[in-house]
Amino acid sequence: MQPYSIWVLEYAYVPNYAVGGVIYGAHNEGTLKLPYCYAVIKGNGHTIMVDVGYNYKEYGKVLAERFGVVNWRDPKTVLAEVGITPEEVDTVFVTHAHFDHFGNVEDFPNARFYIQEQEFTKWLWALTLPKQFDWLQGALDPGDILRATQLATEGRLVLIDGDMQDVLPNIDLFAAPDTHTFGSQFIRVRNDERDDSWILAGDLVYVFENVRGRDDDGKYIPVGLASGSQVNLLLATDRMMDLVGRDPKRIIPVHEERLVDVFPSRISSEGLHVVEIALAGGETSKVAVGSTSTPTIS
Repeated sequence: MQPYSIWVLEYAYVPNYAVGGVIYGAHNEGTLKLPYCYAVIKGNGHTIMVDVGYNYKEYGKVLAERFGVVNWRDPKTVLAEVGITPEEVDTVFVTHAHFDHFGNVEDFPNARFYIQEQEFTKWLWALTLPKQFDWLQGALDPGDILRATQLATEGRLVLIDGDMQDVLPNIDLFAAPDTHTFGSQFIRVRNDERDDSWILAGDLVYVFENVRGRDDDGKYIPVGLASGSQVNLLLATDRMMDLVGRDPKRIIPVHEERLVDVFPSRISSEGLHVVEIALAGGETSKVAVGSTSTPTIS
């Protein structure tokens, strides 16, 4: 019996995002829809988020408008689609500190946040650099680093140094330093030790092509935005593949619009997608009313 349900919840999106922003070197290839999402993992007595989105106010709003984000909805509205509230969330795994992943910590008053120490400290360092290095901060809200410091004073920030096995039962964190950001990490959920593991990749993978290749040829292509090494991104991708038995369908990119073509899904009344990756035993499907079956991968 699977211990965890996993949902990917869209909370906003960019209608026209350059393909070159998600696939390195894909210049002059038009645009695509880029969903802004976070993930919910529920089971074993825990309600867990992977990233928390951003809050549509102050500098978060400035960044969202700069990137062309539309149809933003708050966590209370989005999480209600899977029957939970922000107050129920007890754990948040932060894949990296870009504004659309770490900008909404205030909406989760009872959660403990796990982030790589290198991600936290190196962003502090980047903020001290002179103006000619401002490109590094293009997707960062400096206020989020201040909010992280406040979490620390409340005893709700956990800094991770490298990999961490069983941070919660059957959930592991893996460091991917010097890749998309200074200290990115990805999360593995082991619903079954042998053949039912899932990886939530953060922005180490934007779209299927990053893992599967342009022609499904298995040749990795790094994401279009990285402040670190593209070589390290490819190595992190290969490590993810090893951790899920070399099955690319087990690596979940939350910015991938086509998740809805692979997994059971529906569109909410807000016009946002709810995608069901896995369903714990006894849990009712949130995309098929009355269903308690486990979604299958096509």
